[in-house]
Amino acid sequence: MPRQPRFYYPGAVLHVVQRGNDRGRVFVGDHDRRFFVRCLIEASRTHGVAVHAYVLMTNHVHLLVSPGDEHAMPRTMQTLGRRYVGWFNHAHGRTGTLWEGRYKAALVDTDAYFFTCMQYVERNPVRAGMVEAPAEYRWSSYGANALGQDDALLTPHALYADLGADVTERCNAYRKSFEQAISADVLHAIRDATRFEWALGSDAFRHLVEARTGRRASRLPLGRPVGRVGHGSRL
Repeated sequence: MPRQPRFYYPGAVLHVVQRGNDRGRVFVGDHDRRFFVRCLIEASRTHGVAVHAYVLMTNHVHLLVSPGDEHAMPRTMQTLGRRYVGWFNHAHGRTGTLWEGRYKAALVDTDAYFFTCMQYVERNPVRAGMVEAPAEYRWSSYGANALGQDDALLTPHALYADLGADVTERCNAYRKSFEQAISADVLHAIRDATRFEWALGSDAFRHLVEARTGRRASRLPLGRPVGRVGHGSRL
């Protein structure tokens, strides 16, 4: 079955996940994470991707990003993959693939899900039982977005910038959003959208995405025949 084209339109925000092959480790120690961040900074700046949130887990990576054009994210991930995988294999005496195929990317309805996705990304270490609070995990964007720490990888989105007139106001407002847990239904929606590379948002948002991008943005309704709308041929 042919791959669906990647989502893109001007201003699009993507939740990107790249997993280790067969759930294997992609970071053995902090030296790996430091080099990965350096590679990601260089690749994202070269190809025009703004990173708003991230977390580096043991066997996968989450990013919340705004690509500058339709080629920006694929080229960033290709450049990052070539450089980091070669370095990782050499550093750890291994060969072969590191990642589980190509990265997954879900288009995010910024009006409804932007801050929820930021929280989802930065809460990952807590859900995994690695730490008790996001601030305890070094390798995420929480330190910058919630505590005002410098992070050369990040570019604040306009929605985040609107949280306050200065760094202190923005961080305070953002930390308050963590007082409310993400519901099980929303967690499921985020994971489903990322796994199947759908659009994460309302029905109206998904219809708009389909009209703008020319590709399906959500699950086919149950009982709907597989084929083009109004045609008998198969997709």
